[in-house]
Amino acid sequence: MLSTMQDVPLLVSRILIHGSTAHRQSRVTTWTGEGEPHRRSFAEIGARAAQLAHALRDLGISEGSVAGTLMWNNAEHVEAYLAIPSMGAVLHTLNLRLPPEQLAWVANHADDRVIIANGSVLPLLVPLLPHLPAVEHVVVTGPGDRAPLAGLAAAGVSVQVHEYEELIAGRPTSFDWPELDERAAAAMCYTSGTTGDPKGVVYSHRSIYLHSMQVNMAESMGLTNHDTTLMVVPQFHVNAWGLPHATFMTGVNMLMPDRFLQPAPLAEMIERERPTHAAAVPTIWQGLLAEVTARPRDLTSMARVTIGGAACPPSLMEAYDKLGVRLCHAWGMTETSPLGTMANPPAGLTSEEEWPYRLTQGLFPAGVEGRLVGPDGAILPWDGESAGELEVRGPWIAGAYYGGVGAEPIRPADKFSEDGWLRTGDVGVISADGYLTLTDRAKDVIKSGGEWISSVALENALMAHPEVVEAAVVAVPDDKWGERPLATVVLAEGATADYGTLREFLAGRIAKWQLPERWAVVETVPKTSVGKFDKKVIRRWYAEGELDVTRL
Repeated sequence: MLSTMQDVPLLVSRILIHGSTAHRQSRVTTWTGEGEPHRRSFAEIGARAAQLAHALRDLGISEGSVAGTLMWNNAEHVEAYLAIPSMGAVLHTLNLRLPPEQLAWVANHADDRVIIANGSVLPLLVPLLPHLPAVEHVVVTGPGDRAPLAGLAAAGVSVQVHEYEELIAGRPTSFDWPELDERAAAAMCYTSGTTGDPKGVVYSHRSIYLHSMQVNMAESMGLTNHDTTLMVVPQFHVNAWGLPHATFMTGVNMLMPDRFLQPAPLAEMIERERPTHAAAVPTIWQGLLAEVTARPRDLTSMARVTIGGAACPPSLMEAYDKLGVRLCHAWGMTETSPLGTMANPPAGLTSEEEWPYRLTQGLFPAGVEGRLVGPDGAILPWDGESAGELEVRGPWIAGAYYGGVGAEPIRPADKFSEDGWLRTGDVGVISADGYLTLTDRAKDVIKSGGEWISSVALENALMAHPEVVEAAVVAVPDDKWGERPLATVVLAEGATADYGTLREFLAGRIAKWQLPERWAVVETVPKTSVGKFDKKVIRRWYAEGELDVTRL
């Protein structure tokens, strides 16, 4: 027996229509760096999205075409987020922090035909255009020197350049959004390519719609139209964790920092605009903490911050607790849209009882199933002790990677199990009540004398020392034990702690056999394009003798 329910497809266009009508007064505020921020209502965003769709159709973008964006977080980017999928095309957010050769590879692999770019990133884009044969149009928006565009024709590049505002001006403010298959491609992101070429993940209308609903649920971020979210996580990074679509669905006001992601302007934004929520990786919040410690600002409007991309040091959580800001762990990845877990403690607990739950990566929402797999392929119990690789599945979890134009999807055995689950590469345990704790990436676990050492646990313990700003721990070869930990630390200005002091500090928190013997001070921990610690760089530094290593 089938149901008697209507079969209405779950489409991005329905998010667009609902947000621009039911929540027409909600606003997207874009920081400009000087003077008043630029403000645009959801009704205006919806009308301009329709104008953009008309313009893109006239440029030859049709159902199934791929349109790229090379943009910061701003109102025009939100318009592209809504217009491109709703018209049946595919939104491809290009990561402007990728190395140029990877950026060109990604744009060509996705077959981008149009690129919408902020004026401030033209020095990055223009040198790539001779290597992007499929790109026919570049649409430029926002401030920035247009001079780099002047020599394109002389260089034999036949791309047409348009100004965003001129292109959409005078066009109809409504569009006959097509009734698409909800399983059709709506957007795509590429992994950061830390090993090999980046891999393309293609999201469907259905997955975006369901993921948006989950983001707004109380067990996740719990956002409503009474909230304003400071969207620090870039729109080119897993679709800003799904927030642009999710917030447009429920009328959450968006505060967009554009290119002003430094600690000082972020502190000013928070104090002036009073957001109630924010989302970013730990390195952003570490920088902001240093800023407000040196120059105090009022952050108390932010009742909650979603923190993901890497484990949050407990010391960072404690510091923000004292400022009246609650950090909440989330876990996910490009392949999971990205919401995989949220660390909301069970109800009815005291602050002290909540603490162990807050340090986990959290519970799987109803749309995500998780399991742990041991080295022998056995499914491990949820007992809080059995550690294995995390595998997940669900309606917004990737089942394959994009194979390229006309090619079949790719399902590498090291990324997908035989029964279709995503192999995350994360190692951890799951408690009996379903809370996930990740202990490391599989590639970063230190295998010493037949035992595992968690680099994350060592890093968190080190960053609890008041004179340690950042710490990254990697495995290095050892003749006796196979591998041992190397601790690299960034010390605060004027720090007096030496390696012996730091090792003694760890001794009260870490088992003696796990204590690092090798130490090095670095000016900064290298970061990936999305702000995570780039440990492969540290391993290379060590292998090539570029670190001044002290052995205790």
